[in-house]
Amino acid sequence: MVMNLVKIDFDRCKECGYCIKFCPKGVLSKGTKVNKKGYYPPVVGEGCIACGTCARVCPDTAISVYKDE
Repeated sequence: MVMNLVKIDFDRCKECGYCIKFCPKGVLSKGTKVNKKGYYPPVVGEGCIACGTCARVCPDTAISVYKDE
C-alpha cells in the first residue's frame, strides 16, 4: 500500500496561495479554519500524488511531503 502524506504547518502558513496555484493535480484548496496569524491554510483533497511541488514553492517552508513507495 502506497502512503502519501502532505503535512501543512498550520500556524506557519501565511496564505500566499502558491501551493494551490502550482499543484499539478489541483487538489489543494483554501481551508476554512483560521490560524493564529489570521490566515486560512490550505487543505489537501483527494488525488494527491505527493509530488512535492507544494513544498518546493512554499516561501515559509510550511509544507512537508512524505511519500512511501
